[in-house]
Amino acid sequence: MATEAHDWIAQQEAGTARPPIIGPGHTFASITDKVSAIVLTRPATGRWYLGLAVGIAVVVMLHITIALLLTRGVGIWGVNVPVAWGFAIVNFVWWIGIGHAGTLISAILLLLHQKWRTSINRLAEAMTIFAVMCAGVFPLLHLGRPWFFYWLVPYPNTMSLWPQFRSALVWDVFAVGTYFTVSLLFWYMGMIPDLATLRDRSQRKLGQIGYGILAMGWRSSARHWQRFEVAYLLLGGLATPLVVSVHSVVSADFATSILPGWHETVFPPYFVAGAIFSGFAMVLALAIPLRIFYGLQDFITLNHLDVMGKILLATGSLTCYGYFIEQFMAWYGADVYEHYTYVNRGIGFGQYAGVYWCLLFCNAGAIQVLWFKHMRRSQTVLLIVSFFVLVGMWLERYMIITTSLHRDFLPSSWGMFQPTAWDYVFFFGTIGLFYISFLIFIRLLPMISISEMRALLPGTHAHQEGR
Repeated sequence: MATEAHDWIAQQEAGTARPPIIGPGHTFASITDKVSAIVLTRPATGRWYLGLAVGIAVVVMLHITIALLLTRGVGIWGVNVPVAWGFAIVNFVWWIGIGHAGTLISAILLLLHQKWRTSINRLAEAMTIFAVMCAGVFPLLHLGRPWFFYWLVPYPNTMSLWPQFRSALVWDVFAVGTYFTVSLLFWYMGMIPDLATLRDRSQRKLGQIGYGILAMGWRSSARHWQRFEVAYLLLGGLATPLVVSVHSVVSADFATSILPGWHETVFPPYFVAGAIFSGFAMVLALAIPLRIFYGLQDFITLNHLDVMGKILLATGSLTCYGYFIEQFMAWYGADVYEHYTYVNRGIGFGQYAGVYWCLLFCNAGAIQVLWFKHMRRSQTVLLIVSFFVLVGMWLERYMIITTSLHRDFLPSSWGMFQPTAWDYVFFFGTIGLFYISFLIFIRLLPMISISEMRALLPGTHAHQEGR
């Protein structure tokens, strides 16, 4: 350890040392105590209970809305004949996009041996699971008859009722179902060593039994570690293409149509960049409060915030490039319908021009402060920018769906979309569901990977050495 410390000092003097990704003075015991105490010994604060109560109240409103929807039908929403895809599909695409950062941080950065991911990968993976759960509610209830959802699943039956594979709904079922399954397995697989730690340190019988069952007999033997690392890397390899494929499939729901504003070949990479953009914004919106409330400044350092700010700036720039390409191709392609769609969105100050200019401010303007290092290392600035990005990406989904549908080829079918109060309650209800799920997660499971954080200590030759 002394040799490695001497090497690090020499690298620092030479200007080649990497910024630290864990606070000084930590040992195996201090890391384990700090993270496990949040679950096992540290009592829940009044703020946690207050947040839980607010989330439960919002989820109750969600359940009331769903009950009303099932009794009266989708007519309680603002959907109509020209804009048949209303808030439901807007929110579906937004939630799916948020879940992308978790898989990118966990899988792709794992394969690229990026050590800084270890402080945020667990909460990002949990965010992915909960975001996909919230996303799945919208297309399910948008079916109109959600009790027949199994018609979308390709299973043999006596009526020979196979799904229509040319339907975008079927594509989404395959893509989102695969994404959720692999992400859930990847999340659970990475927690097994930590669940065994909680099993051994828990003072309650229920905790010992519960964590013991989930730990699946983990004994931290060399054979267990060898098999764990192989399985973890394999799942990481399976999850990596899902980052690109899932939102590409979602974008194909639009791009394969002939509707102006949707028939775009740039949609798959544009949607993927936007998904990672909004996903990292949500990670920052969750990590910064957790860092403050639970005193995790040594584990989620300013260097982590700096790196995530850089990624937010890079993916935001790619998203803005997609906006430019859309406008450019509408002009260069000389398609009058396509040209009119983009003029109507913003340049011509159409009915939804306010949405267009707001999203440009949120997604293109707000992130420009991240060019400066002291801004990227400011918790307040990053939190404000993250909220702007989350709002802007929701407005982008709203713009793509609503402005393309409300005016198509025939002026006789033009119309306006006006969301109802139930649209807003449904959307905010899923935010409450996500919020409650995350609050329960941080009280029952370790929000930071104990085993991976311990592997970052100097002189460690244990699990994930060299990452």
